[in-house]
Amino acid sequence: MKAGPQRYRHYKGGVYELVCEAVLEADHTPVMVYRGADGKVWVRPRDAFFETVTVDGVVLPRFAPLDTPPDTLNA
Repeated sequence: MKAGPQRYRHYKGGVYELVCEAVLEADHTPVMVYRGADGKVWVRPRDAFFETVTVDGVVLPRFAPLDTPPDTLNA
């Protein structure tokens, strides 16, 4: 896993802890394993984790490092 922030804010406002980067067995897709505040563990392809989304015409990161100012997160 690359060095960097271990906590991210989802563009909808939730905070997630990055657990690790892994590889999907079926096709070797790099995936991000992350845990929500409720304890649920999620897996998302790495490309999707770091992609941008458009909300009301504004392009935002799907997950932004927690140290990113809140006004740029649409929180």
